[in-house]
Amino acid sequence: MFSNNSKGMGKDVDAQPVPKPSPPSIISADLKVIGELYSDGEIQVDGTINGDIRTKTLLVGETASITGEIVAQSVFVHGSINGQIKARDVNLAKTAHVVGDIRHENLSIETGAFLEGQCKRIVENQADGDAKVNVFESDDANRRLAKIKEGGGGDAGTKGSASKPAASDLTVSSKPSGSAA
Repeated sequence: MFSNNSKGMGKDVDAQPVPKPSPPSIISADLKVIGELYSDGEIQVDGTINGDIRTKTLLVGETASITGEIVAQSVFVHGSINGQIKARDVNLAKTAHVVGDIRHENLSIETGAFLEGQCKRIVENQADGDAKVNVFESDDANRRLAKIKEGGGGDAGTKGSASKPAASDLTVSSKPSGSAA
């Protein structure tokens, strides 16, 4: 009970201090930055930045103006961005004005937001299978369209189905045009 031999009972936890979350770095409305910004935490921009930004979380305020590439995990846009955005989560508020391409996993755009550019969904390869991609969406629509053309009608039971199509779903009629059958 009081021996020096501790076989897994009451082991001390590593004495590493728990990192305290730091407050966001703030670029106020009266500040203009020319150059690149790097942060492991959060950056809040209300001023003007001419340069690239790499951070974990970026909050672009309504008075902000950014010209450059943004790479982050999460980007919340209320102001103006002229450049490419690469982020896992991108949220464009109704006051957002974005001119540039967006590469994202999750994209949210409020009514009234301005976006001029291409949006492309990217999926990180994850070994644990958390990344979910709907690969059946366009194939399912094509199967229903083929059924309608065959005269089978659009079966509402297959909507959103991710099952393997039956052989009858893949068969296309090949009657010669002009023949009466």
